[in-house]
Amino acid sequence: MHAIRPLPDQLINQIAAGEVVERPAAALKELLENSLDAGATQVDIDLAGGGVKLIRVADDGMGIDREDLLFAVARHATSKISSASDLEAIGTLGFRGEALASIAAVSRLALTSRSRVKPHAWRIEVDGGEVGAPQPAALASGTTVTVQELYFNTPARRKFLRTDATEFGHCEEAFRRIALSHPDTGFTMQHNANVRYRLLAQGRRARVDALLGDEFAAQAAYVDEHGPGLSLAGWVVRPAYATSARDAQYLFVNGRFVRDRVLAHALREAYRDVLHHERQPAYALWLTIEPRIVDVNVHPAKAEVRFRDSGAVHQFVRHAVEKSLASTAAEQPAVSASERLGVAAARVPPIASTLAWASRPTSSQGSMAFGAAEPASFYARLFGDRVLLDQTERIDRTGGSDLPNTGDHPLGFALAQLHGIFVLAQNSDGLVLVDMHAAHERILYERLKTALDRSLPMQPLLVPVTFAADPLDVATAEEDAEVLSALGFAMSVLGPATLAVRGVPALLVDADAVALARAVLADVREYGASRVLTAQRDELLSTMACHGAVRANRSLTVPEMNALLREMEATERAGQCNHGRPTWYQLSLGDLDRLF
Repeated sequence: MHAIRPLPDQLINQIAAGEVVERPAAALKELLENSLDAGATQVDIDLAGGGVKLIRVADDGMGIDREDLLFAVARHATSKISSASDLEAIGTLGFRGEALASIAAVSRLALTSRSRVKPHAWRIEVDGGEVGAPQPAALASGTTVTVQELYFNTPARRKFLRTDATEFGHCEEAFRRIALSHPDTGFTMQHNANVRYRLLAQGRRARVDALLGDEFAAQAAYVDEHGPGLSLAGWVVRPAYATSARDAQYLFVNGRFVRDRVLAHALREAYRDVLHHERQPAYALWLTIEPRIVDVNVHPAKAEVRFRDSGAVHQFVRHAVEKSLASTAAEQPAVSASERLGVAAARVPPIASTLAWASRPTSSQGSMAFGAAEPASFYARLFGDRVLLDQTERIDRTGGSDLPNTGDHPLGFALAQLHGIFVLAQNSDGLVLVDMHAAHERILYERLKTALDRSLPMQPLLVPVTFAADPLDVATAEEDAEVLSALGFAMSVLGPATLAVRGVPALLVDADAVALARAVLADVREYGASRVLTAQRDELLSTMACHGAVRANRSLTVPEMNALLREMEATERAGQCNHGRPTWYQLSLGDLDRLF
């Protein structure tokens, strides 16, 4: 008897099912992808028992001919690819031809289909891998796949499934990902005879609102960027509304939901400068890329991809999201103080409407004395060369005239300073509260970054530092010498396994040269540019900005406070401090009216 022997087909299918169909949600995902590949415009889903007892997916796609039904439930039989060249440019969600065979090996499966060009429908049944003969059936159009008693013949696998509620939660998430990725397809979904979703074929914004809530897109910045051979569109939630949960992160590559570490890293980097470390980014993004420069055949569940030029894709995605998040304080929507505090009074209808407030008689107020602890020249240096306040923006201290029109200035005009910490300003919506230190810290930080981006000076080392390097590091140092030089590094190869660091960025001269060089080389090799270096540089600049920003308990005059507001309106990312928290909040007239 041979010690090594071939396995029977049924056992092979059950083993494959362990990878492809790890739980009911995975089976549902595969069936939905088949429907979309068939050109379905409407897909109806029926679940029972969390998908363990029943999964039924009906679509109005092109259907399957009687002659192809047996191949449809056979391993590695597919209509989507036929040669190695097709595998290099996959344009469909499925392509391996193993999903239906794997599902049928561990369930009781029935497939009914009618081709668009044929007058009758046909049905085939598979019971735990045992394939029956095709039989005539009744079906108007498309394909209906019914999966019952998942894992009925593999009790060891079935006992690892969770409760029906938990399994349905996974099915719901799989459905949400598919429905988001294809908003031009209508979907209905019911569980235990209760309709959970009814989605019309619609645009991306309507589908996002239906599945992620109206607030998601309302609190997000729109992304729409195009490059050679690729484009990125969707929404990224603004940092002020980010939460600690990771439950709203949806990224699609050519209509396929993926969890790719290169793209995930690019998104984290895009948020790094504006997001608090305890918060998580939230997004719904669609990346469209030429199929020949992305490989989707790298993961059993097709949840990961590989890019031919991962560095270029990383840079494109990062810059696209950074651009959308880099709005000035004037451009981004106001953060409501009442919503952030969650006070019960915010839900009480105001006694008087905003229009009523606008119609109330106004009264003039006499001049108020705002002393400054420092001379005006100090603030001229602090806030730059900009004119602190135009004549049309000054308060008439003698005549007590009204504040200027706030239409051109979303942050309005300063009223007073509170405890030397906060600036109170009036705009057309009501009251603006500004953390003056946090706001000025962000302004200085952005200025420092802009000044440093023009050039990154290198500090030559008096004594070069040598270290043992692996062949990949040596190759990177040779091939990417220009990139390293632009980053402020000077390295030379002393041998097949030895590198010498002869210069480092001047701002990081006190850092561990060897550790920094290793990190930068690994980063350049992985992403095409060093984010480790940029992160350390930005951390240093953030510290410098913190020490240079206006301190608490410093009295500012009204012109000086207005100068700060104008700088915020002109500075990118001024809505968040260097630690990701909002620098200003809005209290509307309605919010104020509710308090009285």
